[in-house]
Amino acid sequence: MLDLRLYMLQRLTALVMAPLVIGHIAVMIYAVQGGLTVDEILARTQGSVAWFLFYGSFVVAVSIHGAIGLRVISFEWFGLNGRALQLFSWAVFALLFGLGAKAVYAVTFAGVGL
Repeated sequence: MLDLRLYMLQRLTALVMAPLVIGHIAVMIYAVQGGLTVDEILARTQGSVAWFLFYGSFVVAVSIHGAIGLRVISFEWFGLNGRALQLFSWAVFALLFGLGAKAVYAVTFAGVGL
């Protein structure tokens, strides 16, 4: 039953990630074609709750999706199972989430006088 839940959760996170990836690519194309500098981009994202929610949702979805995917790979290829598989999965999630959260904070709130 856990495998079915993880399978469905991974599919759900893929559904969440798809429009976020398209949105991210569209924003990057707009920024590059508009000739925006890093400072100009950060000036638009700093202090923005909307960008925080957009990229924060992206980080959560990617962290869950990636951890489940690597869980399956580590089980099938390396025979990891039981408690070791659980710990590995949670460690991957924590690493992805931590790095992503740090990046989202840097883009949206670092440097803003809070």
